[in-house]
Amino acid sequence: MDLGVRWKLHGDGRTPAPGAVVRPDERLSWPRTVGLGAQHVVAMFGASFVAPVLMGLDPNLAIMMSGVATMIFLLATRGRVPSYLGCSLSFVGVAAVIRAQGGTSATVTGAVLVVGAVLFLVGLLVQRFGAHIIHAVMPPIVTGAVVMLIGFNLAPVTASTYWPQDQWTALLVMLFTGLAVVGLRGFWSRIAIFLGLVFGYGLSWACDRVFGKIHSVDASGRLTDHWRLDLSGVSKADWIGLPSFHGPTFQWSAVLVALPVVIALVAENAGHVKAVGEMTGHRLDDQLGTAISADGVASVLSTAVGGPPNTTYSENIGVMAATRVYSTAAYWAAACFALLFGVCPKFGAVVAAIPGGVLGGITVILYGMIGLLGAQIWSNARVDLRNPLNLVPAAAGIIIGVGNVSMKFTDHFSLSGIALGTLVVITGYHALRAFAPAHLKQQEPLLDEGTSSYDAEAERTQP
Repeated sequence: MDLGVRWKLHGDGRTPAPGAVVRPDERLSWPRTVGLGAQHVVAMFGASFVAPVLMGLDPNLAIMMSGVATMIFLLATRGRVPSYLGCSLSFVGVAAVIRAQGGTSATVTGAVLVVGAVLFLVGLLVQRFGAHIIHAVMPPIVTGAVVMLIGFNLAPVTASTYWPQDQWTALLVMLFTGLAVVGLRGFWSRIAIFLGLVFGYGLSWACDRVFGKIHSVDASGRLTDHWRLDLSGVSKADWIGLPSFHGPTFQWSAVLVALPVVIALVAENAGHVKAVGEMTGHRLDDQLGTAISADGVASVLSTAVGGPPNTTYSENIGVMAATRVYSTAAYWAAACFALLFGVCPKFGAVVAAIPGGVLGGITVILYGMIGLLGAQIWSNARVDLRNPLNLVPAAAGIIIGVGNVSMKFTDHFSLSGIALGTLVVITGYHALRAFAPAHLKQQEPLLDEGTSSYDAEAERTQP
């Protein structure tokens, strides 16, 4: 059986020939391949470490399981779809809602485990019946609205939890990160979030040395004098050791909050497979179901031991587009690096010490970008928002999700926020479509338009 773990040497093994690309089944020399693997790890650092911190999960375990998830994905797709799987930001809002309802880390991972299992089943259905079944249930208007409400539902987390801890640091980090995203080129623009974290880390340390302690709310919400950057946990952490594992617990209320994220994950995977296919020049539509299933299996495995869910990372697509190297050997190297970082508790302690003000500046941009991916789905699919069949369910669902509207059905069961907003978008769209006149039911493009669009040539010609 071909598992995609054999690679032919590309040319002289140094650089791609003019106009050529290093295909998934090829590689450069091993030192260069290992170096590219390290570059992929750096590219995913920002989101892959911020996400577990925001979800209240162990960052060491997150990075370790991202390496395991990447290996599972590469084996499942037999090396045809180069990809790194890291912690999914789509679940940050879900984790915040579950914790606000009194849930623990075990409750969060239990709810997300169910989402991973559902994602696996969706992948099997796509393998069996084709991508058109996704379109039948989740046309772009539905998918875009759900992704949008998931992202914008996070706004209160930034406003009430992170930003008040150090508003001036948050403001400066926001400005620096925005300038990095827009002003930098190629690889450096892809790691702008990571650069923002490094800048904020250094700024917080400098402010502590110059101004002393800050009088503001701390991470627990108490108004007190505290250091912006507390590194006491770093000195106590070991250099080598296993991360903290824990089992999941299951609550229906938490599961219902998390289930809508399945839609976002399907969209992310579809966009990723399409983008990679376009860049490599090989149609990968037949791999969509496999990619979705592999993502589901990886997320189930990660959350079963207390880690976060995983998804394909667009940051790493950017690295491939900039380098023209699509070799899966580089991703195997990246996965091995991730496993090594995962067994270094001191490294995780450095990540866990990220100041709240820094997270405030980062999340202002990050959460907004998640929400606006929904608008990108609409734009790519040319969704007509003048059509009331599209406008009405999307508008209602987004307001319910962003405003955290709640509906109480019994003393022990209610729906609110993300879960209720998603339900309104999906059921509202299909119910209205059943009664809509024929001229409002014009066919929309497939979901395969995805959440990401990359022009490899444009990446190569950037100054």
